[in-house]
Amino acid sequence: GGDSADEGFDCSGFTMAIYQYNGLMLPHSSREQSEMGVHVSKGNLEKGDLVFFNTNNSGKVSHVGVYIGNGRFIHAPGRGKKIGIDSLDSKYYSKHYAGGRSLL
Repeated sequence: GGDSADEGFDCSGFTMAIYQYNGLMLPHSSREQSEMGVHVSKGNLEKGDLVFFNTNNSGKVSHVGVYIGNGRFIHAPGRGKKIGIDSLDSKYYSKHYAGGRSLL
């Protein structure tokens, strides 16, 4: 996976870099990140909370982003792809939503 601006980010490398920049260390695994902090219901997400998705239909967390408010999150869709902002309510992400966690 990617964890640098020079070589590109994968999803968990991106969240790891954001939190590291703010003084918090995260593991480089969306699944491990999903076990940190405290659970936050979708309706109580706050800016900076992590949002998780099961994008490979394995029943396990496979993608992570950072909630930015108004039902949206920022994430790295994959190494070499552009970082983007998406809606939690989009057809794809609402179907694959696996939970939110607050680490702050």
